Amino acid sequence: MNTVEVAFGPVPSRRLGRSLGINNIPPKICTYSCVYCQLGRTFRMQVDRDAFYDPEEIIRAVEARLSELRRKDEPVDYLTFVPDGEPTLDLNLGQEIELLKQLSIPVAVITNSSLIFREAVREELSQADWVSLKVDAASEPVWRRINRPHKELDLAEIKQGLLEFARTFRGTLASETMLIQGLNEDTAELEKTAKLLAELEPAIAYIAIPMRPPAEAWVKPADEGAVARAYALFSERLPRVELLIGYEGNAFSTIGDAVQDLLSITAVHPMRKQAVQELLARDRAAWEVVRRLLAEGKLVELTYRGERFYLRKLSGRSAG
Repeated sequence: MNTVEVAFGPVPSRRLGRSLGINNIPPKICTYSCVYCQLGRTFRMQVDRDAFYDPEEIIRAVEARLSELRRKDEPVDYLTFVPDGEPTLDLNLGQEIELLKQLSIPVAVITNSSLIFREAVREELSQADWVSLKVDAASEPVWRRINRPHKELDLAEIKQGLLEFARTFRGTLASETMLIQGLNEDTAELEKTAKLLAELEPAIAYIAIPMRPPAEAWVKPADEGAVARAYALFSERLPRVELLIGYEGNAFSTIGDAVQDLLSITAVHPMRKQAVQELLARDRAAWEVVRRLLAEGKLVELTYRGERFYLRKLSGRSAG
C-alpha cells in the first residue's frame, strides 16, 4: 500500500473545507450497490467487517501526506474517511480514528449508514468529530431500488440504528439524500424521508443529485422542480438544508455583484422571489438581472405551493 492509495487530496469541499481523503476500503467492497454510484457497480458485496489494512500503515500514509502538504504550506481542515466502498466495513475503523485524532485535525466519516444498527459501529463512529449519514429513502421498496442493499440488510434495523446513533453522538451530524428521477423524488417519499431526518435532528441536511456518470446508464438526476420541492419539504422540518449540486466557490458570500451572488446562492439555497428582490436591492441591481439569467438558461423559475422560487440551472441540463 502506498500513500497515494490511502491518503489523497486535500480536496476542496463545501462541507469540510480542505479535506484530506482516507481510502480505508479496497475498491469496490460495499454493503450497497447504489444505482447512482460514480465508482460503478459493487463487485464484492459484504456485511461482515474485515481488517483490510494495518491501522499503523494508514496512519503512516496520512502522516506522510500531511508532511508533504506542510512543506507546501497547504492547510488541511479535516481528515475524512471517504473510501472506494463503505468505511464502516473496516474492522479497525475505531482504532484508526483514535490514532488520527492524535494529529490534532478533526476527523470526519462519510457513511452509507447500512451497518449503523450494530453497536460496535455506532461506538466507533462516535469517536469522529463529523459524521455524514446517507438517507436516500425511508420506505423499503424505494430503498431497495436505489441502494440495492446486501440481502442480509434490513431497513427497519438501520432506521433504529440511525436514531440511536443520533441520540448519543456528540459531534456534528450531517445527512445526505441523493435524488434520482422517478425513484425518490415524489412528494410522498420526500415527506417520509423528511420525517425520518427530523427525528435524527442533523445539524445540516444535504440534498444532492448525481453529478458524475452513474453505475447504471438509465439513472437521471432529479430535475430542478423536484430539487426545489425537496428543499421546501425538508426546510419545513429541519433547521438547515443545503444543496450539493456540484458548483464550486463560496456559495455563502455576497460580493456586491448581483449575477455572481444570485448564481452562487441559488446553487445552495433555492431563493423565494422576495429574497431575490432583497438581494438585488443590496447589490443595487434591477430585476432585469434575473430576466437575463433566465433567458440565458443559468437560472430557473419554479412555483411551489404558490411561492415563486429561483434555482441555479442544474449542470448538464439543456435550457427549457
